[in-house]
Amino acid sequence: MRLTDLLAFALTIVLGNRARTLLTLLAMGVGVAAVVVVSSLGEGARRYVLDQFGALGTNLVIVMPGRSETTGGMPGFLTGETPRDLTLDDALALLRSRVVKKIAPLIVGAGEVRWGAKMRESPVLGSTAELLEIRHMLVAQGQFLPPGDPRHAVPVCVIGATLREEIFGSHAALGEWLRIGDRHFRVVGIMARQGQSLGFNTDEIVIVPVTAAQALFDTESLFRILVEAKSREQVVPAKDDVIEILRVRHEGERDVTVITQDAVLATFDRILRALTLAVGGIAAISLAVAGILIMNVMLIAVTQRRREIGLLKALGATGAQIRLTFFTEAVLLALGGAALGLAAGKTGEWLVSQFYPQIPFAAPWWAMAAAPLTAIATAALFTVAPAARAARLDPVAALSRR
Repeated sequence: MRLTDLLAFALTIVLGNRARTLLTLLAMGVGVAAVVVVSSLGEGARRYVLDQFGALGTNLVIVMPGRSETTGGMPGFLTGETPRDLTLDDALALLRSRVVKKIAPLIVGAGEVRWGAKMRESPVLGSTAELLEIRHMLVAQGQFLPPGDPRHAVPVCVIGATLREEIFGSHAALGEWLRIGDRHFRVVGIMARQGQSLGFNTDEIVIVPVTAAQALFDTESLFRILVEAKSREQVVPAKDDVIEILRVRHEGERDVTVITQDAVLATFDRILRALTLAVGGIAAISLAVAGILIMNVMLIAVTQRRREIGLLKALGATGAQIRLTFFTEAVLLALGGAALGLAAGKTGEWLVSQFYPQIPFAAPWWAMAAAPLTAIATAALFTVAPAARAARLDPVAALSRR
């Protein structure tokens, strides 16, 4: 049998059993689609996290109160101890390092924002003028927080674009006074739209000077300190300097956690890649189920097509050609199921992206290649037994139905 004859014969068998073919294509397509959609979700989550941390800025070192490493003692909250607060003086002391370019102390809270008769709850961020460059934020109108000594509070604020629309509507916002909690702040700037960033919407925030935030929330403690190194090569030396400066200031205790942006990104990248592979592997189990279905279908086909197989062998077809016929039929079914599954998977990916447009869902290239290849390999593997059984049939016994 020539290759064209083999393909034509297998195609005739596939098209001649429409119900069986449809069920097989559906089973194989579901498996391929599951792999594509699940891997797309995992890859989308990975890219989203990387983009979010990338939006923080470059050459970043992040300082948090409390130490995350295990010390072997009782946890602080069980012994009545609390982590030492990070203060504004701690943040300013970090500028003594020769590899630190800028620092931005952060205080995060929530407050009731009022203007006239309009009011809403909004996240309030206390920081300094350096936050704009460290976080790569943009001002659409007006200006950002004024530079200068951060220990001197100035009653000014910068608001997000969504907050401006909800509070001021068509009225000009610049120069107006907002009441936040029990204090008043003059609006000096409006941020450009940036959307979600690390769990909160930057279009809805109010940014005030750090000392004003301390007074507003009645706290001296900083939530975080963002430190920008002078270059990428100096991130690690900057981290070491931050740890040493704060250790000296905190009476020899290393009671802060200092992480670098690259370390966080690498950790999340490893976790999400492993999660994507694991969940994709679980989804691929459905391909094995589809392969078992193909095996059962082929075993039934051997019984139903005994006379056909006997006639082929009587006309001179060898056992190898009979096996190849069954393999060709299985591969055609797998190819059809893979094409159907890829189309369904991409459609599912598109539908999910409509509900969560901020997450860049996209199946990785290895999933797009591995899913159809696995489908074909599975179909061929589970056809070995039926094909071998067909090849062993005696032509006389097959033609006589014995």
